[in-house]
Amino acid sequence: MRIQLKSKQQIGIMREAGRLVAEAFAMIREALQPGIRISDLDRLTEDFIIRRGAKPLYKGYRGSQTSHPPFPGTICASVNDEICHGLPDRDLMLQEGDIIGIDIGLRYRGFCGDSCVSYAVGAISPDAKRLLAVTYEAMMQGIRAAVVENHLYDIGAAIEDYVRQHGMSVVREWGGHGIGKELHEPPSVLHTHMPVRGPQLVSGMVFTIEPMVNAGRPQWRILEDGWTVVTKDSSLSAQFEHTIAILPAGPQILSTL
Repeated sequence: MRIQLKSKQQIGIMREAGRLVAEAFAMIREALQPGIRISDLDRLTEDFIIRRGAKPLYKGYRGSQTSHPPFPGTICASVNDEICHGLPDRDLMLQEGDIIGIDIGLRYRGFCGDSCVSYAVGAISPDAKRLLAVTYEAMMQGIRAAVVENHLYDIGAAIEDYVRQHGMSVVREWGGHGIGKELHEPPSVLHTHMPVRGPQLVSGMVFTIEPMVNAGRPQWRILEDGWTVVTKDSSLSAQFEHTIAILPAGPQILSTL
């Protein structure tokens, strides 16, 4: 696994890309309410990204699964029991009480920005509120573990320990990733315990931390559309993601305002 370290200048550009992603989420937060369609959120986000001189990363993405149709939109929009990669070209109308995870990736000045936020749609149940809170804090626990001289898999251990304390489960097979000029670069960032600690973290690494937490069991399946990942037991799922840079003073979140 060859991890490409980023220079101070490159991290600066990635900070600009990440700030654009955060600005897109601020726009979504204003628009998100019961009755809005997922396809409208996708259109609003694509228009915003293009107006800001960036390019959507997900639209047309095929990944390693070349048998799948290309991804049809700018955002991933995963509702309720959908874990990740929910299709945004649906006319599905969000209802009071839904939760939705929105994932945005873009390229700006040659570098990528990537982040995910899970939202409440109107008033949601106490259990759904708790899931969102635990998932967000699980991400932050992972970020706090991402310090120089710690190891890559210490991140997943911190995340899984926290989630288990709250009676929930982490999806094992979907994780974070290195990011730079390409959306997916080494290393793979796991969100669960591993038998070894992995490579040591050093200044200049840039990757995402993006735990997906299920209120029930961790098992999942992919729908016939070839993209949407849902919980096997139909329990609620949430995700939060930040792109971070490892620096001597500690991890720097790049995907924030």
